[in-house]
Amino acid sequence: MSDNATERLSAVEGEIARACKIARREPGEVTLIAVSKTHPAEAVAPLIAAGQRVFGENRVQEAADKWPALREAHEGIAVHLVGQLQSNKAEDATRLFDCIHSLDRPSLVTALARAFDKAGRQVPCFVQVDIGEEEQKGGCAIADLPALLTQARSAHIPLAGLMCVPPHGIEPAPYFALLAKLADDHGLPGRSMGMSGDFATAVMLGATHVRVGTALFGAR
Repeated sequence: MSDNATERLSAVEGEIARACKIARREPGEVTLIAVSKTHPAEAVAPLIAAGQRVFGENRVQEAADKWPALREAHEGIAVHLVGQLQSNKAEDATRLFDCIHSLDRPSLVTALARAFDKAGRQVPCFVQVDIGEEEQKGGCAIADLPALLTQARSAHIPLAGLMCVPPHGIEPAPYFALLAKLADDHGLPGRSMGMSGDFATAVMLGATHVRVGTALFGAR
């Protein structure tokens, strides 16, 4: 298991490095988030042993059950929330996560600002954009993005950048390029985009954070 984890991590890091070389970027500009949702602690431990330190979870409760013990056992771990966040879970998320990738609506801005004040802790947030205009997915509509960013800045939410999940089964490059342009237009440095099937393309188009699950853990 550990050998597999080492090989998978090396393969993903190698692909990121190759994509960076093509794009004339440095691999250090890209943060690899190992998406460990649904995987138990014993499946995560080999990746930690292989050197991975940044992980992603979709659900607050799963992270609360899994990560406190792993953090205690291993130094330098960061855990990002990459799934949707309910406003009533804002306080729990503030305590658990080092970064939130799914800020997508005014009510969540309000809830997070209140939670940050209560906890005395600021958590960097990516604003999720509904880049493919898909009603079933989370994310702020592109037309609503300027107003949401203004509200978040007024509430002193630390903005890390923008995040997207392109439509499934469609060439993702145009969507990644659009997210990068939106981030540039709004003066935001971070671009959380790209998953197991398309992270190399995302890196070539400016991703600063890629969210990789299957390529690191295998199919669930």
